[in-house]
Amino acid sequence: MAQIAGLGHVGIYATDLIKMRDFYTRVLGLEIADQDLEELRMVFLGSDPVREHHDLLLMEGRVTADDAKVIQQISFRVPSIQDLRDFKARIDAENLAIDRIVSHGNAFGIYFFDPEGNRVKLYYKTGFPVAQPHVDPLDLSRTDAELLADARALMHSKR
Repeated sequence: MAQIAGLGHVGIYATDLIKMRDFYTRVLGLEIADQDLEELRMVFLGSDPVREHHDLLLMEGRVTADDAKVIQQISFRVPSIQDLRDFKARIDAENLAIDRIVSHGNAFGIYFFDPEGNRVKLYYKTGFPVAQPHVDPLDLSRTDAELLADARALMHSKR
């Protein structure tokens, strides 16, 4: 039987393509893999364009009402808990709305909204198998060891 190997990339429409390109490159650190700003009005962005050409495609053309919810979330994995702390500082510096900072046990995440109101999640995988859904507030001022100990303790708890 045919099988999916994993998610390749996400494409979203943008009202202000240049503003969105700036946000995803300057604030989140994605690299421009390719772009066509003249004819097709699209930008291909990636965390490692050599490994995978792009993770996110931005294309001009969002035509929904301002209050329409067309994307549930765009999630990006980060390699460390410290990266979450560093990104939180960048998000705060951009005055972006943070929805929540949580532990799912199997991952720690920051949920926030990009400049056009799309929900974005940055997450660190803890490696602990915790039944989902699970959501606890996460205090990033605590040490990595403390946060991971709490997540480890959730492995055997039933909700």
